[in-house]
Amino acid sequence: MKKHIVIIGGGFAGINLVKSIARNKNFRITLVDRNNYHFFPPLIYQVATAFIEPSHISYPFRKLFARYDNVNYHMGSLINVNTETQHIETDTGEIFYDYLVVALGTETNFFGLENVEKCALPMKTIHEALYLKNHLLMSLEKAARNKNLNRAERLQNIVIAGGGPTGVELAGMIAEMGAYIAEKEYPEIELNLSHLYLVDALPTLLSPMSDAAKKTAYENLKKLGVNILLNVSVKDYSDGNVILSDGKKIKTESLIWTSGVIGRKVPGIPETCIGKGRRLLVDEYNRVLGFENIFALGDICLHLSDKNFLKGHPQVAQVAIQQAKLAAKNIIRQEKKETLQPFIYNDKGSMAIISKYKAVVDLPKFSYTGFFAWLTWLFIHIIPLTGFRNKIRLAFEWFRLFITNNPSIRMILQPKKNTSEG
Repeated sequence: MKKHIVIIGGGFAGINLVKSIARNKNFRITLVDRNNYHFFPPLIYQVATAFIEPSHISYPFRKLFARYDNVNYHMGSLINVNTETQHIETDTGEIFYDYLVVALGTETNFFGLENVEKCALPMKTIHEALYLKNHLLMSLEKAARNKNLNRAERLQNIVIAGGGPTGVELAGMIAEMGAYIAEKEYPEIELNLSHLYLVDALPTLLSPMSDAAKKTAYENLKKLGVNILLNVSVKDYSDGNVILSDGKKIKTESLIWTSGVIGRKVPGIPETCIGKGRRLLVDEYNRVLGFENIFALGDICLHLSDKNFLKGHPQVAQVAIQQAKLAAKNIIRQEKKETLQPFIYNDKGSMAIISKYKAVVDLPKFSYTGFFAWLTWLFIHIIPLTGFRNKIRLAFEWFRLFITNNPSIRMILQPKKNTSEG
């Protein structure tokens, strides 16, 4: 009988594992995900700022796997893993497995700040990105008809917590929206009351990147009018005020949280297998410690066996993709009783876009910034998109948007049952 591989999570690790092993007819594969589509997280901030459509970075699982007769998709959320009977429970049914692959990824980490968790705007999923887009556009509409200066300032101020690549890219995009769009389309708004803050507890932006990248990001965001606050963190959010660790308060109704992530909960996996950041501890082959038939891949796993990354790998797409491809080979090897191959990460570098024509790229042996870095960023972010049509559509849309500086999808869409237009 075919061995059943159950994959929980359809991110980079999940879909690359499916693609890598689906042609082997000795296995049948079930992908479990609560959404019926794969999406490309590195570009989610462009959805949140009304720059591109969600469909540009999303692709349905069933369409993606239609060519494989041994691959199934199960829509559901994980409730529990029963390692003794080798089955998982979801909110839509039970599934038995021979091999289980946990690739659930991460969720936003609010570090125990209850008010921040309640009121801040995270940006980890398509749903959250669309909510953030509606919130930002609605705030502009409210500010346009507001006559109270104190209220107007609170509506127009935006605070972004987190100075990593996501925070930097988001700050640059929002700053450019203000420069190109707000002044033209919202003449009622007193723009001198609008301030964009980027807050980070570390002494630099883009802390894991090169000094050249850090300096370029800081200088370019400053030119765009972003207020950069370093060595300070968000401690609370109360009465419409962001409260910082140095005691400063910022009036705002828009606190965007890009400050950290934590592994998603995997009920049923023993506590002894869970490490820092709620990541699953794995051996050199990405098997969860203590289990030979349970693998963990991508952001949710903590791999401490790679001599070049003794504190664990960065939680980036390339790690997930490389782990998935190797896991496919190791599952086949394990079935054949062959020696498994340990995972060693091939770091291909990192990058971040700051604004139009401005980006930073760190490669293993050198770094560069500016226009060519920007072109590199565009190319690298087009290639991994799922679906040829998505690649072409996004390329043409970017070309149009960077020429016109005028995205045309700034509609506030909040679907409700039994509503009518008019």
